Amino acid sequence: MKVLMVGSRGQVGSLLSSQLLQAGFETAALNSQELDISSIESVMSWQSWQPELIINAAAYTAVDLAESEPEKAFQVNEAGLENLLLLAQSCDCPIFNISTDYVFDGSSVRPYMESDPVSPLGIYGRSKRAGEVKLENADHPYINIRTSWVFGENGNNFVKTMLRLGRQHETLNVVADQYGCPTYAGDIANVLVTLAEKLRAGEDLYWGHFHYSGAEQVSWHGFAQFIFQQAVRAGQITREPVVNPISTEQYPTAAARPAYSVLDTAEINKRYNIEPSNWKIAVRELMQKLEVPSY
Repeated sequence: MKVLMVGSRGQVGSLLSSQLLQAGFETAALNSQELDISSIESVMSWQSWQPELIINAAAYTAVDLAESEPEKAFQVNEAGLENLLLLAQSCDCPIFNISTDYVFDGSSVRPYMESDPVSPLGIYGRSKRAGEVKLENADHPYINIRTSWVFGENGNNFVKTMLRLGRQHETLNVVADQYGCPTYAGDIANVLVTLAEKLRAGEDLYWGHFHYSGAEQVSWHGFAQFIFQQAVRAGQITREPVVNPISTEQYPTAAARPAYSVLDTAEINKRYNIEPSNWKIAVRELMQKLEVPSY
């Protein structure tokens, strides 16, 4: 089965490409230099390859920077996805897409279900939601995986940022009034491969939006504390810094973040028997994979 996957240098894409190959898929895993998804000509040049599945792991994810360059965010997250959708339609193949918890405004008092109203706070969330709307309106088979607080070996993420700051400072201030579920990039990749394998096996798939994230909600402050505990055990840092809890107001950012973006993962478990990501185990294992600095 031929799979065209874009975003091969991203947190999820870098792990997804290797997992697809290991699972025996004929895979074209492309980065932004190899395929500019914002260019319809670039995207449609792959029509002759006739992919049987398209997976979009590419995204503009600079949440704060998006506020000052919205055109770039929408160019990738909306127009880029629309171009890939047009390719999928021309090749009569499904499309899988990765989206975000930032399509919600964070005002809920319970985990967000797929059917809950969306109301993104910032440009990043709006651009990702605009891409989702293209999928919804296309009358074409798609699976859109909304996920949250992604971390992994590659790219920039909260875990690697905390490690860097923890080596530099004895005391850190971390926001304690925003709650979500960390999700390991490799687990997201595994979900996409699992769905691709079902497609290859000829199973009937359930299409639409699905939520997939970590199994246990936590604040950024609590997440940081856990990261440092595991980092000391793994020898990544020599001592745990003091982590002071602060409010969102005490840490202003260009883009507003949802105060509560916990996702309800019951639907993907019901339809596909896919369990939530165990982010605690993933953090422990990640500490063993990352290069340990010499002190």
